[in-house]
Amino acid sequence: MQDSLKTKGVLRLPQVVALYTGAVLGSGILILPGLAAELAGPASLVAWGLMVVLVVPMALTMGLLSARYPDAGGVSSFVTKAFNPQLGSLIGWFFLLSVVVAAPIAALTGAGYICAAAGLGDTARLLIATAILSAGILVNYIGMKMTGQVQVVVVLTIIIVLVVTIAGSFTIIEPANFMPFMPSGWESVGHASAVLFWCFIGWEAVAHISGEFVDPQRDAIRGSLIAALIISILYFLTAFVVVGTHSYGPAGAIVASIAALFICMAPVIAYSGAASRLACSLANGGFAPRLLARRSRRYHTPLGGLLFLTGCFAILLLVFSTRIVSLSTLIQIPSGTFILTYIGGCAAGIVLLRGGRWGVPVSIISLLLTGTIFLFVGWDVVYPLVIAVFWCVFMVITGRHHGTFSLRSS
Repeated sequence: MQDSLKTKGVLRLPQVVALYTGAVLGSGILILPGLAAELAGPASLVAWGLMVVLVVPMALTMGLLSARYPDAGGVSSFVTKAFNPQLGSLIGWFFLLSVVVAAPIAALTGAGYICAAAGLGDTARLLIATAILSAGILVNYIGMKMTGQVQVVVVLTIIIVLVVTIAGSFTIIEPANFMPFMPSGWESVGHASAVLFWCFIGWEAVAHISGEFVDPQRDAIRGSLIAALIISILYFLTAFVVVGTHSYGPAGAIVASIAALFICMAPVIAYSGAASRLACSLANGGFAPRLLARRSRRYHTPLGGLLFLTGCFAILLLVFSTRIVSLSTLIQIPSGTFILTYIGGCAAGIVLLRGGRWGVPVSIISLLLTGTIFLFVGWDVVYPLVIAVFWCVFMVITGRHHGTFSLRSS
């Protein structure tokens, strides 16, 4: 699958770090420190520590692949190069249809915290969520240079607010809140670790934007590692404060009312840029309707992909407004597809990163981690199965199914 958005690199290291940080540091920080503490008590800090260590190979795998193969197709392109275009397109659709659910979830989560703090109702929540999604679409329509600049401001705001809030909370930490340390045993730590996995996904999103880095060979790796360090510190300190102040649950977090807008806008911006470029790449490869390959004449941005996302976001918000599906249900839907995207990328890394010192080992570690997590998705496997069925029908109708299960020799 070839890169359909061959443009001059415009993103330097600060913008790259901001995009990685914004893609990974999302709405999970509003909810999961308290949820993990409810599951495992103070021992949830052990789970956070484990995930902080395990996030490094995940970040490195995507960073190394992006450095070697910068392409708008992202993980879909990696799988294409490692195996074949058909499997690459399936992974691409897994990611694309993850984003059409995940971005509205992030927007609704942020809007929900803002409305709770301000005493606003459901109508205001939908309007704020619409504004967050519209902002993500607009900055990506204007161009990746604008997207990078906006993301730097958003991420810096998030970091400042979190640091100030964490620093202020240290004065009210009570040592007694750390006892008993492990009230529910080691099994609760494992359960908490599985839940916390969702705080550390997002590295795959920036892979779709790596073709617009000024120096992808250098900045993809440096950017992912710097972002991993920033994210790990902020997550762990937030969790430490939540446990130490015993402010379990979203109601006790000042961060929720102050930084929710920026925290949820950052991944919307990153994922909208990634998914719109992927849609264009799939269309140019013949694995999506040609309409998705349209680009803006003025900005040369993926207009077709952005219009597709706009339509999908509108449908999701409409579904949510009817109360047919709750936000807690929506949150679970893209879990399986996100993990399968990582599994595809890690498997591709084992094939494509041979010859380097770290590529294959970190890819194997990441594959084992994501593969283990996938065993616990339960009914969330239904969504990727439905996508796979429609993909198979499309492949047969268009005659592209030949060679789907034949792997390229490496």
